[in-house]
Amino acid sequence: QEEKIFAGKVLRLHVCTMEGAEWLEEVPEETTVEKLKERCLKHCVPGSLEDPKTVTHHKLIHATSEKVLTDTKTVLEENIQDRDVLLLIKKRAPPPLPKMADVSAEEKRKQEQKAPDKDAILKATANLPSRNVDRTVAHHNMRDFQTELRKILVSLIEVAQKLLALNPDAVELFKKANAMLDEDEEDRVDEIALRQLTEMGFPESRAVKALRLNHMSVTQAMEWLIEHADDPTVDAPLPGQTPSEATAEAGASSAEATAGPSSEADGEEAKDELTEIFKKIRRKREFRPDPRAVIALMEMGFDEKEVVDALRVNNNQQNAACEWLLGDRKPSPEDLDKGIDTNSPLFQAILENPVVQLGLTNPKTLLAFEDMLENPLNSTQWMNDPETGPVMLQISRIFQTLNRT
Repeated sequence: QEEKIFAGKVLRLHVCTMEGAEWLEEVPEETTVEKLKERCLKHCVPGSLEDPKTVTHHKLIHATSEKVLTDTKTVLEENIQDRDVLLLIKKRAPPPLPKMADVSAEEKRKQEQKAPDKDAILKATANLPSRNVDRTVAHHNMRDFQTELRKILVSLIEVAQKLLALNPDAVELFKKANAMLDEDEEDRVDEIALRQLTEMGFPESRAVKALRLNHMSVTQAMEWLIEHADDPTVDAPLPGQTPSEATAEAGASSAEATAGPSSEADGEEAKDELTEIFKKIRRKREFRPDPRAVIALMEMGFDEKEVVDALRVNNNQQNAACEWLLGDRKPSPEDLDKGIDTNSPLFQAILENPVVQLGLTNPKTLLAFEDMLENPLNSTQWMNDPETGPVMLQISRIFQTLNRT
């Protein structure tokens, strides 16, 4: 009677297995999980307890909390309540340890896939004949479009001059060339850029000079104006832009435009006259070094002539010019006036293009070529021009196509 009075509470637990078996187990709450597991195994797998490992190879899981019950704890300590559901499952067997043979085979496979080191490469190539590869020549063969473009333009200018001189409408071409000469690019100023500077308070004449010296860049022109604000020669005209010279050139151009080639003059005289006009155009577009860059580079100890050459080769870029002066000085200033090989497949392909052929008969194309030679920064402007843009696009496409082959 005392045992019945002081006995613990009996719980009825619903037990399930992975195979689908279900039953009720009635156990006192002080029963250990291990004892409960033994009773469950006797119920679902009779005779299995002969193997002492059977109990340890199974586990009980509380279905609601998904908690694995500890064998040494009691049902009360695991907080199991009456009518709770438990799941009896077999533990997964640990993966077998790899055999030594398998380990050796895996290591061998990794070693075979490993990239050879420098010593192994030298050992494997020791008997190969040595070849001296000139990296400079190899790099030169990878032609850069901007470098080649200048040579192409030099040669195309010569072709355009001959075509324009042989044109039966040479008189009209003279007039167009002279008109474009009067509207020289150096005399035109970006109105928007000029307005921005004048709105900042800079005098218009001084702002025009700053823009011309800095290729119409508002930022660089503003820096120039600030640096030269106290310079007594800040308002001095640019070289070749004095009023008297400008007037003389304009008068000479007007006289040539009025005269034109005489109907009695032969073709050679017409050709010479047109050639002189082209020479004037080139003279007006002569390279003008950045004065600030000239001073900065000369302060480093370089001669003025070599500084001007460096700036001309590197399009007035001071840092690039400094590297050129300190390096091998290639390309040389003389290389800038050399054209492309007229017998090369690239030049022949360009001349055979109908768009290029038509463009070479337009005086504006010739002026664009001349401008890009002296001011490479203006290339974008001519690429967007409706007359010269298609010609430049075809030259670029032909170069890219032949450079891939």
